[in-house]
Amino acid sequence: MRICASGFSAPIHLRRLGRADYPLLAAWLARPHVARWWNHEHTPEALEHDFGPSIDGADLAEIFIADAHGRPFGLVQRYTFADNPGYIDELAPLLAVPGAALSMDYFVGEPAALRRGLGTAMLQAALRSTWRDHASAPAVIVPVGAANTASWRLLERVGFHRVAEGPLTPDNPIDGPAHFVYRIERPA
Repeated sequence: MRICASGFSAPIHLRRLGRADYPLLAAWLARPHVARWWNHEHTPEALEHDFGPSIDGADLAEIFIADAHGRPFGLVQRYTFADNPGYIDELAPLLAVPGAALSMDYFVGEPAALRRGLGTAMLQAALRSTWRDHASAPAVIVPVGAANTASWRLLERVGFHRVAEGPLTPDNPIDGPAHFVYRIERPA
């Protein structure tokens, strides 16, 4: 799939994930550059188990497909810490997390979209919608595996600041526990 040329500047559109997106999501999760960090099953049953509750509103996580020029290229998932108190407890030894703060998970799934500025544009769009849609959110806090250099550099490009580091349970069991924690405050 051809997404764009270098110097990308098209607007990013975020739309809610739907069940019709499962084949695309399965293909992305199977791609080596995504599978390395997401370590997620991509069978139809696993996708329904993990993403279906959010689609139906039973899980309050918001999951979006990002597209440029009508072509999907990535995923952003956001959720409040208040809805996931286990995350607050896990991060407590590293930093205090307000329950109204949000976190995000993300990836660029299309290989043709890598290293073109789309990840940065996608997270900028996600932050704009977060500040608009979550008026009480004071910040977005994102833990990321220390070895996932592309991810934490992306956060830095978008304006996040590293506020802590330490051991957390890795998403992929092949990784060690070393994590960096990034934070961005609501704009004044």
